Amino acid sequence: MNRTIPDFLARIVAHKRRLSDFRPAGRDQLERRAAAVQRRDFAAALASPPPSIIAEIKRASPSRGALAPMADAASTARAYARGGAAALSVLTEPEHFAGSLDDLERARAATSLPVLRKDFTLDEYDIAEAAAHGADAVLLIAAILSARDLERLRQYAASFGMAALVEVHDRDELAAALDSGARIVGVNNRNLRTLQVQLETSLELAPHIPAGVLKVSESGIRSAADVRRLREAGFDAFLVGEHLMQASDPETALRALRS
Repeated sequence: MNRTIPDFLARIVAHKRRLSDFRPAGRDQLERRAAAVQRRDFAAALASPPPSIIAEIKRASPSRGALAPMADAASTARAYARGGAAALSVLTEPEHFAGSLDDLERARAATSLPVLRKDFTLDEYDIAEAAAHGADAVLLIAAILSARDLERLRQYAASFGMAALVEVHDRDELAAALDSGARIVGVNNRNLRTLQVQLETSLELAPHIPAGVLKVSESGIRSAADVRRLREAGFDAFLVGEHLMQASDPETALRALRS
């Protein structure tokens, strides 16, 4: 890509590339494991009767620090399911988000909901790894991948029956996502340079996302009023993490969002 990656994101990507030297399994081994997994339909879940909430399991973040460091992935997933979540998102990046692939497996085993692996997907190995550990969808971040990479990785994910949520932050990234053939576009309301969050990012990009593309708003959603405002702008689904993870009762907090 010709665009400059924000510093904090560049550090995370550099750390993940260093870890690629210590990958425990071969890609062919992961592909064989992945072929045996029965996928759940992530896209269909987002298109279910609104409001469709992708409830996120996220113990920490670079911007907020520790959120719920002792949270159990399985029990949190069950609380989200009781609260009416359409799908789950599970952070698996350990260094900055305190997540793991074990969290992904335990959350998926605890409910019948489709699960998004939320991580910094860089190559086919990352996708095969997600597929082998039971993910039903993967995150592709347009800020760190070219349109060609987005297309290649999206198609590789589809070979395992997985969906791809292509995340964008501005008009240029949205153009790259659409050029790649993305069918699910997530607008992240967090500015990657300042780490500030504003729903206006979603509201500004919504008119530029074509009909027929599932529209997901991510970050900064804290109330039913926020959900209604974004639904009126055309969004189909809403990814919520920090608000739910910091709630004393995630099930009740999720029900309130959906009210």
